[in-house]
Amino acid sequence: MQLKKYTKEFTYNWKLASPIMLGMLGHTFVSFVDNIMVGQIGTAELAAVSLGNSFMFIAMSLGIGFSTAITPLIAEADAAKDFINGKSTFKHGLFLCSVLGVLLFLLVFFAKPLMYLMKQPVEVVELAIPYLDLVAFSLIPLIIFQGFKQFSDGMSMTKYPMYATLLANIMNVVLNYVLIFGKFGFPELGIVGAAYGTLISRVVMVWYLWFLLKGKEKSKAYVTHIKLFVLDSLMLKKLLNLGAPSAMQMFFEVAIFTSAIWLSGLLGKNPQAANQIALNLSSMTFMVAMGLSVAAMIRVGNQKGLKAYQELRRIAFSLFLMGLLFAFSFAMIFLIFHDYLPKIYVDFEDTENLMDNMEVVSIASKLLVAAAIFQISDSIQVLVLGALRGLQDVKIPTIITFISYWLIGFPVSWFLGKEDAYGSFGIWLGLLAGLTTAAILLYIRFNYLTKKLILSNNE
Repeated sequence: MQLKKYTKEFTYNWKLASPIMLGMLGHTFVSFVDNIMVGQIGTAELAAVSLGNSFMFIAMSLGIGFSTAITPLIAEADAAKDFINGKSTFKHGLFLCSVLGVLLFLLVFFAKPLMYLMKQPVEVVELAIPYLDLVAFSLIPLIIFQGFKQFSDGMSMTKYPMYATLLANIMNVVLNYVLIFGKFGFPELGIVGAAYGTLISRVVMVWYLWFLLKGKEKSKAYVTHIKLFVLDSLMLKKLLNLGAPSAMQMFFEVAIFTSAIWLSGLLGKNPQAANQIALNLSSMTFMVAMGLSVAAMIRVGNQKGLKAYQELRRIAFSLFLMGLLFAFSFAMIFLIFHDYLPKIYVDFEDTENLMDNMEVVSIASKLLVAAAIFQISDSIQVLVLGALRGLQDVKIPTIITFISYWLIGFPVSWFLGKEDAYGSFGIWLGLLAGLTTAAILLYIRFNYLTKKLILSNNE
């Protein structure tokens, strides 16, 4: 009976979270398709996509993390039927996302020479640079899309970003096939073809979401006649104060996974390609936890507004429990199939690269064991982080994420990830240490805050 008070929330949690999960999985699926198709060419090419995307992940974490500030403000305005404030929030959010998209593109574009200074394999760097030129430019439509997506989520129109992402995925698969391998008379562009596929599909994704929102009565007035350069400094400041800590939280976590790509590059192209396989598979399961995290942010925020703190705590725990059940299921899949899943990414019929491919699969299968273990920690930390955002507690969690990943996780990855220590597996032990620390500290923070709110409400 005690358990039922949490499980009865599962249906509504799923209804709220599933479109967000599918939309987020869509972004990861683009990377999944790129990796599988590029992996058919060779391990150096797969490592190059990994290295190029490592720069992209950092930029995307800042852009996507920042854009999350739009959702709670839009939801608040929508509930209050305050169109003027809602349109102002969306307009300023879209302006900031557009500026951020351009700045992040320039940052990644001019950061390319760092690849040579990072002691990455030269053949990998030379393949990664032309790929990164195009993929970096796709940051502009991607971050603008995030502005529209977060607005749409805040309006409880979570299906439409999912539709746009689905269209982008289909386009990406077709363009990849045609441009990577040179089908139907198109030139064979290799990994640059994958970059073209990503760029074109992201431009279409923005246009299609705008087109869908423009056609709906509820959102039409928001997304048309936008005076983008008539700005209010107070609204800009409000969005920046909410968005900046969220961006840093996401940055600290994504950056440690990115450092794992760079550290594995010091071990060679095959460990780097193996790292990319394990990272790609675990990032797909992470998107399920991310969807539940957004649901936690919305539901905890609602209960906070009602000052129903006992109910807030019960609903939050229902989401934590749901996340744990998913995480345990994914952990079992990774443990049972750790020898088989990496084989999807390489071509065993390629006799020229057979030894490389076998080494990549061997390393990746060990990494999936570590990934299986940290499914639990990863799910808890991101769900509790979502609940804390719902409480509008963003500053202390930012400090917690920095301590967990950079004062604990990264040093462990650095020391254990050397060739004469545990190599690639040691790098992932560092990720496990960082995620576990974050999960424990963030949970302590949430437990403390909610008990304090209940106590003060009862006095």
